[in-house]
Amino acid sequence: MVLISSKELDLPALPGRGVGGRPWAAKVLEVQPSSRRVRGLRDGSGRLWPSRGSALCGHLATTSVDLDLRARRREVDLQRTGGAKADVHTSSVRSREGTGRRPRLSRDLEPAEPVTGDDIATGEHGDLLDVIRESRGLADFHDVAIEARRFLSLPRSEPEPDHERRPSSAPAGSPESARRLFAMAQPIFGTVVETYLRNRGITALPGAGSLRFHPRCYYRPDAWSPTETWPAMIAAVTDLDGKITGAHRTWLDPSGDDKAPIDTPRRATGHLLGHAVRFGVAGEVMAAGEGIETMLSLRCVIPTMPMAAALSAAHLAAILFPETLRRLYIARDDDPAGDGAMATLIDRAQKTGIEALPLSPRLGDFNEDLRTLGIDALRAAIRVQVAPQDVARFMELAA
Repeated sequence: MVLISSKELDLPALPGRGVGGRPWAAKVLEVQPSSRRVRGLRDGSGRLWPSRGSALCGHLATTSVDLDLRARRREVDLQRTGGAKADVHTSSVRSREGTGRRPRLSRDLEPAEPVTGDDIATGEHGDLLDVIRESRGLADFHDVAIEARRFLSLPRSEPEPDHERRPSSAPAGSPESARRLFAMAQPIFGTVVETYLRNRGITALPGAGSLRFHPRCYYRPDAWSPTETWPAMIAAVTDLDGKITGAHRTWLDPSGDDKAPIDTPRRATGHLLGHAVRFGVAGEVMAAGEGIETMLSLRCVIPTMPMAAALSAAHLAAILFPETLRRLYIARDDDPAGDGAMATLIDRAQKTGIEALPLSPRLGDFNEDLRTLGIDALRAAIRVQVAPQDVARFMELAA
């Protein structure tokens, strides 16, 4: 193996940069002497990166040695010279008469002596890439590489293999970033999320596939604060076709006793308007409300009714209706925002021929009813608010 390197240069336009995206600490070509194949570029940390421009690197490596030697009509035996200098004169970088360049060659296994040339006229020092740069007046390495390819009649380099490409980051707040977040999380059973929900009285979790657990979800209070990590319940926000458009995060205390002790333990991202966190697939009947815990509490006593959590009063008022929907139960929160959302939703539903029926809690919301009054009291209160045909259809399993 022969390592051919040049003096350290900052190469900001070089494809496939060094570790951490930093510029290469040096141009280094690793060559197999027997086949003269270039394995790739080695960065300043010693890591070998298979070069997407291997053909270019190989031609530049051999040309920087062989063209000089053939032009001088003198055979330089690498095995014999073993790093000795060969004072053979040719033209200078800028082709001035009576000046010349001499190469320094090495067969060492370490790049102790770089393969470069010295311009005797000016004392300038560099390799073939430097010659091209100086003679053509180029500043950017990308332009130097293009000129070298043109000079050597080489094709354009092949794109980097897919497995070497880092996936592009999705824009913050986009549906794609929400999909990636949900994909990184895991099922909730046996996790802090399940502990948290049980501590809120929610012990039945049928159809909870829209909820997942992330053990170290990023949280940043504001743009000037450091990033923290907390366990989190991740909820998928989906459209009527089931496609994820957003995600809702509830950061939790590691014990699962409550939400995390941070300023805003709930945040949503992605496209939310009209969409919801869904439990079951809506048909002719469904229930819609604001919070995830509110709808899961209601689902404890109506376990087979499809439900949707819109995440806020404003989003509840704007939720989209499935084409098959004929009756909508509105699980209102007992506050002015909840009353306003219910009124808007009833008006929208009636205009499209959908029957809208409110479901009202005895306390602030249905999770407070469940935790304070118990599941039997909640079931009894809901039974008298649901249409008789739906009691038989959706509440038999909870009786």
